[in-house]
Amino acid sequence: MEQSPTLEHFRVARPVPVARITAGHFIMAVALLVLGYFLIWPIILLLINSFNAATDWFVEPRVWGLRHWQNAFLRPGLLRSLGNSLVIWSLTVAFSFPIGLTIAWILARTRIPFSRTLEFMFWISYMVPALPTTIAWITLLDPDIGLVNTGLIKLGLFDQGPFNIFSVPGIVWANLMGHSIAIKVMLLTPAFRNMDAAMEEAARVGGASNLRTLFKVTLPLMISPMILVFALQLLRIFQSFETEYLLGLPFGFFVYSTKIFTLIRDPVPNYGEATVLASITLLLIALIIPVQRWILDRRRYTTITGSFRPGLIDLGRWNYIAFGLIAFLLMLLTVGPLSILVVGSFMTRIGYFMLGFTLDNWKWVLSDPVFLKALRTTLVLGTTAAIVSPLLFSVIAYILVRTRLPGHDALDLMIWCSGAIPGILAGLGLLWLFLSTPVLDFLFGTIWALIIVVILQGNTTGVNIMKGVFVQVGADMEEAARVSGAGWIRTYFQIWLPLLMPSLMLLAVTSFVHAAGATSSIVLLASRDTMTLSLMALELSSIAVSNREAASIISIFIIILTVAGALIVRYFGSHLGVRHDLHVNTVP
Repeated sequence: MEQSPTLEHFRVARPVPVARITAGHFIMAVALLVLGYFLIWPIILLLINSFNAATDWFVEPRVWGLRHWQNAFLRPGLLRSLGNSLVIWSLTVAFSFPIGLTIAWILARTRIPFSRTLEFMFWISYMVPALPTTIAWITLLDPDIGLVNTGLIKLGLFDQGPFNIFSVPGIVWANLMGHSIAIKVMLLTPAFRNMDAAMEEAARVGGASNLRTLFKVTLPLMISPMILVFALQLLRIFQSFETEYLLGLPFGFFVYSTKIFTLIRDPVPNYGEATVLASITLLLIALIIPVQRWILDRRRYTTITGSFRPGLIDLGRWNYIAFGLIAFLLMLLTVGPLSILVVGSFMTRIGYFMLGFTLDNWKWVLSDPVFLKALRTTLVLGTTAAIVSPLLFSVIAYILVRTRLPGHDALDLMIWCSGAIPGILAGLGLLWLFLSTPVLDFLFGTIWALIIVVILQGNTTGVNIMKGVFVQVGADMEEAARVSGAGWIRTYFQIWLPLLMPSLMLLAVTSFVHAAGATSSIVLLASRDTMTLSLMALELSSIAVSNREAASIISIFIIILTVAGALIVRYFGSHLGVRHDLHVNTVP
C-alpha cells in the first residue's frame, strides 16, 4: 500500500517581492508629469510645428513638410551667427571665469576687509538689468558722442575716439561689466565659504604655500561647483540677447539669439525657421549632461561634514591690495553705469549735455497709468518667484542628489533640456500650450501665465545651484538626525535649512531679479494689463520709440525694488547658515 505524500515532498514557492509604492514614488510621478507638461511638451509642440510648412502659423492652415528645415540651413548668415555666438561666449568666459573664481576665493577664504560688503556689491551689480547697463556703456563709449571719447578728444589726447562700443570687443566688455563676472562671484563664494579648512591647514602644515595650497587642494575640492557653474554658463551661448542686439546690429553683427529674433520680427513672422534653428541648441545638452552626471557621482568632493571647520587665510598686506582692486572693479560694475543712468534720466536727450537737464521725463513716467500698473505687476511677479522658486528647486535638487527613485535620470534630463531653449521660443511654446489646451486657455494674458513662465525659466539655474550645495554637504549629519528619530520635515528645518540658507537667499534674490528683468520669455504672453517694468523699458528703448531717458527711470525703479528685496533677505539670511566666526574653547 502506497504511503500518502508528506509535507516534505512539497516545495513551498517563495513569495515574489512586490515593489512597495512609497510617498517618494508619488512625488516623483507628480514632478515628472507637471514639469514634463510645462517644460517638455511645449518643446515638442515647437518641434512638431517646425514641420508646418505654412508661412504664417496663426493664419494659414497647416501644411506639413520640410520647407522650413531646408530654408533654415540655406539662409545666409546662419553658420556665421553660430560662430559669432561661440566667439562672444568663449571670450566672455575666458575673462570672467578666472576673474570671478579668484574674487570668490578672496572673499570667502581670506581675511580681506569688508568681505561681506564687497560680496553684496556684486549682488547689486547683478541686479542692474542688462538693458540699462548696455545703454549706460553706449553713453560712455559711443565712438561719436560717448562721454569718455569726447572727453579724451577735448583733452587733446586723441584726434578721434579710441573706444568703440559697437564692436566685438565692445560686446565682450559690456557682457563682462554686466552679469558675467557678478554671477560667478555670487555662485562660487557660498561654495568656497562652506568648504572645510582641515585639508588646507594640513597642506600648509606640510610646508605648502598659500598659492600651492590653492591649486593643489582648494581648487580640486571645488571642482564640483566650478563645473556646475561652467555648465550653466555653457547654456547661455544662445540665451543672451539685449547686449548683442543693441551693440551688434549697428555694424551688422548677428549672434544666434539675434538671428532668431530677426526671423520672428519679420513682417510675416517666420516661426517655422526660428523653431528649426532653436532645436539645434538641444545638441548642446548632449555634451553637458554626461559631464554633470560624472561630477555628481564623484562622492569624494564632499566639503562639509559633521566635523566641519571653517577657516580664513591672512594674506598680510595683500589683503588691502586685493580690497583696492576689487573695489575698483565694483566701481566699474556699479557706480559708473548707475551714475550715468541717474544723470541720463534728467537729461533732455541722453549724451547731449548741451541740451540741458529737465524733470519732464520723471513727471511723464510717474503720471503714466501704464507705469503704475507695470510696477504692481512686477512686484507681484518678483515676490511670488522669490518665495516659490527656492522651495521648489531645493526639493527637486534633493530628489536628484539624495535619492535614486525611478525616473531620476528623466527628471534630470528634463531640467537640463529646458534650459537650452531661448526665452522667446520658450514663451512661444507655452503660448501654443495655453492656446491649444481648453482648460488652460484662460491663462493667456493673465499674470498667472507670467508667474508660471518666470518660475520655469529659472529652473535650470536654480536646481543646479541647489544641487551643487547638496553635493558638497556630507550625508552624516542627515543620517545622524534620522537615527535620532527626526523626520524629514524636522531634518530639513534643523539640518538642511541652516546649511542651505546662503544659497536659498541667493536663489531668492536671483529669482526676483530674473522676474523683474524678464523680457524675451514673457513678451509673447503679456498683455497691456500685465505689462511689467522690464517690458515697458524694452518698449521705450526700442528704435521705434527711442525714449532712453524714460527707460532709464524705469530701470532705476527696478534696481530700487531688487536692492530693497536683497537687503531684506540678506538681513534674515545673515542670522542663519554656517557661522564662520565661532571659536572652540578647549578645556585644558
